[in-house]
Amino acid sequence: MATSTPARDEHAPPPGGSRPAPARSGEQPRQPRQPRQSRPSWRSRLWRFDDKASPYAYIAPFFLVFGAFGLYPLIYTGWIALHRVEMTGLDRMEWVGWGNFDRILHDAEFWTAVANTFLIGVMSTVPQLLVALGLAHLLNYRLRASTFWRTVVLTPYATSVASAALVFALVFRADGGLLNWLLHFAGLGDTNWTNGQWTSKIAISVIVIWRWTGYNALIYLAAMQAVPTDLYEAASLDGASRWQQFRKVTIPSLRPTILFTIVISTIGSMQLFGEPLLLEGGQLGAIGGNEHQYETLSVYLYNYGWNLGHLGPAAAVAWAMLALLLIIAAANWLVGRFVRKSAV
Repeated sequence: MATSTPARDEHAPPPGGSRPAPARSGEQPRQPRQPRQSRPSWRSRLWRFDDKASPYAYIAPFFLVFGAFGLYPLIYTGWIALHRVEMTGLDRMEWVGWGNFDRILHDAEFWTAVANTFLIGVMSTVPQLLVALGLAHLLNYRLRASTFWRTVVLTPYATSVASAALVFALVFRADGGLLNWLLHFAGLGDTNWTNGQWTSKIAISVIVIWRWTGYNALIYLAAMQAVPTDLYEAASLDGASRWQQFRKVTIPSLRPTILFTIVISTIGSMQLFGEPLLLEGGQLGAIGGNEHQYETLSVYLYNYGWNLGHLGPAAAVAWAMLALLLIIAAANWLVGRFVRKSAV
């Protein structure tokens, strides 16, 4: 009777150790023991904490400063707007609800200030941005001493608003002012710039244009230098003149920057305070002229809060200005979205 001979390695133990003993009946087979994992050291835990917490620590100073000097005053101003508070009795507050808002909305002087702010903003923003765009186009070419010319353009922005307003107040003076002297020399007669409805707005707009044109020109210049030169070379090969390159290449490339400067200039026009206050000075400057012909919203707020001492309506004016800014920002956002869709 033939028998089979087992192979030599049939009962050999597995490599790396002895073969585990067979499990008895009714017992679960033993699992091989896993190597013990060492616990993370305190250095690795500290590194992980630093990796997760560092970004929040870096941005925390901004939020702390914003909360202390931005968010808290905003909320507290809204709380004051719902009370009757006088400058002489800050510790005595009387709840009036929406009474302060109803008071300013039914005040004809408030709507005069809104109209003046809007008109001065348009009269100063449109020429300012057009002149800034032209200056940036000139500075974009290779000029000798380009750094010097850029510094000269930015010099009015570095001048304080008080200095600029006082100098232009001397220029626009009715008696002995430089501009009236030139008009009288040319035989055009004298003009009372501060008492006229439109002349006072023109005088304030000239101050704003003089101060902010260079600032916007440098913003446009930076955007122009980011436009690829290949576009200008292709337009030049197609026979486009410099004016055609400016209209067909430069302007479309600067659309986001132009919208940005419009938003910034609009916000600045809502905050006009030093120019109208110092144009005539004294009590007339504090109320925006003898007929409130150049009274802006900021001057109206100043007159309510500091001249009259009614802090409740003044805080309501501040929140009304914020609401107007939000409406203008929403309108600019819609216009920018429409422009982006039309450009695609």
